[in-house]
Amino acid sequence: MENLTLVQPLKQPIILELEGFDVPAGLGPLLFFLTLLTYLVVLLGNGVVMWVIVMDQSLHRPMYVMVCHLTVCDLIGGTALLPRIMLHLLTGERRISYGAAITQAVFVHTYAAAFQTILALMAYDRYIAVCKPLRYHSIMTSARLHLSCALAWFIAILAIFILFMLHLNEPLCGRTVQHIYCSNRTILALACGPTPVNNLYGLSMTWCLSTGVFLIVFFSYAKILSVTTKQSRSESSIRSKAVQTCASHLVVYLVFEIATLILITLYRFPSVSTNIKKLLGILYILAPTTINPLVYGLVSKDLRASIIKLLIFGLRVNKRV
Repeated sequence: MENLTLVQPLKQPIILELEGFDVPAGLGPLLFFLTLLTYLVVLLGNGVVMWVIVMDQSLHRPMYVMVCHLTVCDLIGGTALLPRIMLHLLTGERRISYGAAITQAVFVHTYAAAFQTILALMAYDRYIAVCKPLRYHSIMTSARLHLSCALAWFIAILAIFILFMLHLNEPLCGRTVQHIYCSNRTILALACGPTPVNNLYGLSMTWCLSTGVFLIVFFSYAKILSVTTKQSRSESSIRSKAVQTCASHLVVYLVFEIATLILITLYRFPSVSTNIKKLLGILYILAPTTINPLVYGLVSKDLRASIIKLLIFGLRVNKRV
């Protein structure tokens, strides 16, 4: 007799369903267009800032290198969120595989974590630039700069990697994600039982990261404020250029923290409609990613001048061609 080989049935992938928006009939195409426009603003704004910093040798300084890393964060956040929302608005598709859900959640949380670690690094850089201007170049060398940026990304990625590694052995009983996109909280809500380890690690990581960044920013700007109020006229000329970039960094940090605070606060009120909570969950990511390029482009004289110079140069080249 011929040997019969038993073929194991293929394991079916887990399919989840996003709750999505309750979009009134006929508004889907309009909302899709607005979302597409927002995504183009995110891509164009951050892309231009990144391109200018890479192309202009005069901007190859620590602060602008960190701004370049921040634009990468913005692109990760916007790309993790908006294409999926556009698909939902255009086709009504709500299904998403478990693998895709985890991938989206990983990128969303990596964006938030790396955004904070890079902001903390930028605050420390401004502290050195303003409070120790004569030693700045010896402290913030090229090697230390790139090592610090790599460390900021490593801390963020490692923290999020551990967070989602805890999902591996969690069986799912639910299939509907109560949001427009996937996150750690919405995926954990689908688990069959309590998830104390996941919750404890998630809360601890969030608290440590947010508190650590806040303390670094607060300490840095407290020292900057103290030094700038006591500086003499001769010292003022040395520090003035470094102080100018503090305003843009502080605005970016406050926009992110205010968006986070509003989101956390309103989620505690059951009376707030589900659609508003979902919209705020989107704005939590979109507000910083769309505003950041404008803040740095408008506030920073050097970056603004480089953008104008390269745009004019590009127009002249096109005319010649």
